[in-house]
Amino acid sequence: MKSAITISLTPQARSGPFVFHDGLADGCRAASQLGFDAVEIFPPAANAIDEAELQGLLDRHALKVAAIGTGAGWVIHKWSLTSADAAVRQRARDFIRAIIDVAASFDAPAIIGSMQGKVEGDVTREQALAWLAEGLEELGDYAASHGQPLLYEFLNRYETNLFNRVAPTVDFLHHLKTRGVQVLADLFHMNIEEADLAAALSVGRGWIGHVHFADSNRQAIGSGHTQIEPIIAALREICYEGYLSAEIFPLPDALTAARQTIESFRRCLATK
Repeated sequence: MKSAITISLTPQARSGPFVFHDGLADGCRAASQLGFDAVEIFPPAANAIDEAELQGLLDRHALKVAAIGTGAGWVIHKWSLTSADAAVRQRARDFIRAIIDVAASFDAPAIIGSMQGKVEGDVTREQALAWLAEGLEELGDYAASHGQPLLYEFLNRYETNLFNRVAPTVDFLHHLKTRGVQVLADLFHMNIEEADLAAALSVGRGWIGHVHFADSNRQAIGSGHTQIEPIIAALREICYEGYLSAEIFPLPDALTAARQTIESFRRCLATK
């Protein structure tokens, strides 16, 4: 397994669970100095990433891109794949496709989290899931055509009422025609929704494509009550070799949170 740390380029997400907020150069430099393998980026739009600048930073600091998030489409514009407005659903898909393009140029996947939306208003659950499936079919195939998976992140009940746990998420994706979508398992959301995190990850065998490495309080591992050892054992048992990416609050400050994350990563990966 490999380590990653988050960089947000989105001013509207300044209070969100991202470690570095002061630009790609600052975030990449700190990530490299601390020994991370990669960065996960949260841009306001695809064109906010200067690809030449980012590639130069990656080369200079021996880093990879773990993933690129699409959540700013919701944070800034309130676009989602399950909006009752067809024009909004189209804008959401276009926004995500552009992120897929940029992410793929760095051999990385794009993430769909908050842009999945929720069941609300006059929209039935059946209709919302139909629109979600339609979006994931299109975007999963589009990501696959770029040689990358599309990461679908189930969220906790306070953020969406679509999917909140591993098993129902896997069942839903299994019934799609596309094979281009994988599951993003966020340990913070799982701490709210799953009775047994390790057992839930085992259900995700063959589907887990990315892990958000966050404690129960959305801070660095070791700050809350998450028992990380059985989680690492479960990930090893399902042969997960991807990133453990810290989508966490920068508390008490960004460098301390990042340092605690990499120390926790090394300690738990050193155990057998």
